[in-house]
Parts: sequence; C-alpha cells; structure tokens
Amino acid sequence: MKIKELFNQGRPVFSCEVFPPKKTAPVDSIYKTLDGLKDIKPDFISVTFGAGGSQVNQSTREIASIIQNKYGIPAMAHLTCVNATRGEVTALLAGLKEEGVENVLALRGDRNPDLPPKTDFLHADELVSFILRRGDFGVSAACYPEGHPESPDMLHDIRYLKQKVDAGAEHLVSQLFFDNEDFFRFVERCRIAGIDVPIEAGIMPVLNRGSIERMVSLCGASIPRKLSRLLAKYGDHPEALRQAGLAYAVEQISDLIAGGVDGIHLYTMNNPAVARHISDSISSIRAL
Repeated sequence: MKIKELFNQGRPVFSCEVFPPKKTAPVDSIYKTLDGLKDIKPDFISVTFGAGGSQVNQSTREIASIIQNKYGIPAMAHLTCVNATRGEVTALLAGLKEEGVENVLALRGDRNPDLPPKTDFLHADELVSFILRRGDFGVSAACYPEGHPESPDMLHDIRYLKQKVDAGAEHLVSQLFFDNEDFFRFVERCRIAGIDVPIEAGIMPVLNRGSIERMVSLCGASIPRKLSRLLAKYGDHPEALRQAGLAYAVEQISDLIAGGVDGIHLYTMNNPAVARHISDSISSIRAL
C-alpha cells in the first residue's frame, strides 16, 4: 500500500520510526522493537538510513522487508543521497522492489565532514525525481516546521519544499518540534504556497535531557519555555523526566489532532514501551 492512500481513512494517520541496530548487533535484534510496536497497530513504520550521511548499506532494506513481509505493516525506507551514486541508489531501489517495499522517504542526508559528499545528487528533489523514474514507488519527503538549519529563511525553505512536491513527493514528514503553533503556522504557509500533500507532524518524546539537547542542536528546533521548565526541574531525575516528557508528548499530540493534523509520526528511538504508552493515551482521541 502506498503511504498516500492511508490518508483517505477519515482519521489522522499514526506512524512510527525505527532505526537499524548498531553495526555490532545483528539485524534481527530489531525484532524486539517490532514485536512491541505491532500490537499498537501503526499505519506504517519508517526505517532510517545511516546517520550523518554514511555510505549506502543494506540494513534499511532488510528491516523494511521484515516490517512489510513478516509483520504485514506498510514500510517506508529512508534513502539519503549525499553519499550515494546513481548506481547505488538504483541497486537499493531494485532491492526494495524485490522485497515488496513500495514506499521511500527521499532525503539529502546530513553532510559528514569526514566523508566527502558525492555529486550525483545535490538536493533531495533530484532524488525524488530519480526514484519516480526507477519504479512504481510512493515517495515522501521531509519538512522543517522551523526551517531547515541551512536555509536563510522560511520563505526560501518553503519554496524549496514546493520543488520537492512538484518533483513528485506525495507526503511530507516533519522534523521534530515542541511548539504546536510553529507547526500550525508552517502548515498554513505550505497551503498558501500550493503544497497540498498530507503533512505528518514528527513527535519525539523528551526522555533524556542530554539526548534532546543534542537533537535540537542538530536539527535547529527550539525549546519553548514550558519544555525548558520541565528540563530544568526534572532533567537530573530520569524517571520524573520520563513521566513529564511522555505527558508533554501526549498533550502535544492531543492538541495537534484537535487542530486537524493529517498525521502523527512518532520517533520511537526503538523504545516500544514509550510508543505503547503514547498510543494507549491517545487511542480514544484518534478514533474520533
């Protein structure tokens, strides 16, 4: 099933993201995470590609195949192009097609200062077009409610996002954010710009102060005053921060659904217990 078809069901889509195990762990160690996610019945599960623009690898393909074929859940494989040649991308797409994986999230990927970028693809819109010419895939793309860190301003960022949609992206997944008003303003600007594809809100529960501060520094998201108070109060108390962070995420999602969001994409960090807690907390809200 193509991801875009999920948005015709009359309720917000709820999806999850997982990442491949570390190189020292076998790929099948992902089963523990997926076993924990299957019972919450996400509409689809996405699988990240190597962080930091690492070279093309097969873990994403293998895990997407497991999700699709063993668990019967639509899978979306991330694909970055900053360190990939056309030949490498073609080979990976062929592998996904062979495994029955129909959906790809097309990303430029983060530049790695220790790994010179390749030049076959300079931007994600070029990758979107290339994927669509190589098979019958549903292609999604990323968006940034507070603007991409490398973009000079939001106007330029939305213009470029429109290029990705015009190139064939059928669905957008947002970077993490913690202030819903930022997301709602972003969606309004997108609609004004003629971007009419579904936009999922990317939600990352705050469970560890150090981890979230690193993520924020990488993606350029801001920490609103309300969340800053939680981090200051509970940051040195892991269980208290976990409870407060989960409550914050549930409140965020509840408000987004009330505001008519197209979907929620939960960054699980391979923690199925967290995903289950959030799914259970919003089950009645999702059903309305």
